[in-house]
Amino acid sequence: MADFVIETARVHADLKAVLEPTPLQYNQYLSDLHDADIWLKREDLSPVRSYKIRGAYTFFNEYLKQDNSIEHFVCASAGNHAQGFSHACRNYKKNGVIFMPMTTPQQKIMKTKSFGETYVEVVLVGDSFDEANQAALKYCKEKGGVMVPPFDDERIILGQATIAKEILEQLPDGTRVDLMILPVGGGGLAAGVTQYLKERSPDTEFYFVEPDNAPSLHNSLKAGERIKLLGIDNFIDGAAVAEIGAINFGYLKGFDASQIVLAPTNGVCATMIEMLNIEGIVLEPAGALSVDALKRLPKEQVVGKTICCVTSGGNFDFERLPEVKERALKFSGLKKYFILKLPQRPGALKDFLLMLGPNDDIARFEYLKKSARNFGSVLIGIETTNAENFEVLTDKFDEGGLGFQDITDNDLVASLVI
Repeated sequence: MADFVIETARVHADLKAVLEPTPLQYNQYLSDLHDADIWLKREDLSPVRSYKIRGAYTFFNEYLKQDNSIEHFVCASAGNHAQGFSHACRNYKKNGVIFMPMTTPQQKIMKTKSFGETYVEVVLVGDSFDEANQAALKYCKEKGGVMVPPFDDERIILGQATIAKEILEQLPDGTRVDLMILPVGGGGLAAGVTQYLKERSPDTEFYFVEPDNAPSLHNSLKAGERIKLLGIDNFIDGAAVAEIGAINFGYLKGFDASQIVLAPTNGVCATMIEMLNIEGIVLEPAGALSVDALKRLPKEQVVGKTICCVTSGGNFDFERLPEVKERALKFSGLKKYFILKLPQRPGALKDFLLMLGPNDDIARFEYLKKSARNFGSVLIGIETTNAENFEVLTDKFDEGGLGFQDITDNDLVASLVI
C-alpha cells in the first residue's frame, strides 16, 4: 500500500504540471439537510468536466515516458473518458481514434471533438459502452495503435487516486473524512481512491453508488466473483457498465455488497434537478450519484459525520432536461398519468375539471379512442405541488364514479401511450 501512495504522489506531481486541482467545497445546503458536514469534490469542474482526465493524462504520460515514438492511440468511451483522452491527444500532439456508443449525448460528442481538434477521429458504433469497446479492441488488432482503457488499467487507477490525495490536502487542518461516497461504473475511481485512503486515512468508511439498472459491482461482490450483466439501462451513461474491471475488482473485492447503494434512475434525476435549482450545480446523471446516495443511506450512517461525495461529472446535455424533469417529478410523486373512462355526455369534462384542486395542473390531455358507446378513454397527465394532493384527487374520482387507471409506474403501458 505504501508503494501505491508513493506512486500516486509521483503521478500527482506530473498531473499538477498540466492540471489544476479541482475544488473541495463545503456544501451548507446538503449539510443542513442531512445534519452532517458534507464536502463535494468537484470533479465536474475539471477542464473536461469530469475526473476521467486524470486517468487519461496519467496513461499517456506514463506510456510516453517509456516510448515516445508511438503516434496512434485508441479508446472506447461513453463520453467522459473520451474527452479526457481527446484533451491528452491534443496536449501530447498524438493522433487518436475514439469509439463511442451511438447513444452518447450529442453534447459529449461535440466536446470530445473540440478538445482534440485535428488530432482525434470519433467513430460512433453500437448502443452501449461494451459494444464500442469491442469495436475499439478489434480496430487495435487489425490496424494497430495503443488502447487506452477507460478504467481497467493500473495507470488509470493511479490517475484517479490523485483525487484522494487532493481531498486530504484540501480539508481544513484536523478534519478527517468519516465517510467517502464514490460512484461506480467500471471501478477505476473507486479502486484508486479506496487504495490510497486505506493507507492515508484508515478510519474512513466507504459507500459506493451504482445505477440500480447497472449493478455490476454489487452483483459481483454478492457472488464473490466478477459477474457480467446481461442487460443494462444506459440512461446514467457515465456509470452504465455491464462488467466491473478485472483489476479494479481485485482492489474492491474485500468490500461487502451491503456497502453498495443502488440508485433509482428517476431518483437520480430528482437529485440533478435539486442541485441545479437550489445550488446552481450542473451534474450529469453519473455525477449526481454520490449526492443522491445521501438520501438512501441509513440515517445513523450520515448524521454527525464528515462526508465527502465525489461529483464525478457535469457533462449534461440540456436537451435532455425535459426528460430529466419528467422523471424527477414522477419519482417525487408530483406528476402522474391516468387513463380515464370519461362518460360521453354533455358536461362530463366540466365535472372532471371541477374535481381538480387549486394546485393541480393538467400537463397532458389526449383522447385515445372511443371505448364504447357511452364512454371514451382519455390519457391525462397531472402535475401538482404536493404528492398528497393525488390522494384527494383519486378519492374524488371514486366518489364521482369515474373509472381510472394510474399508469405512472406501469412501464409497459406508459411506453405505449405516453
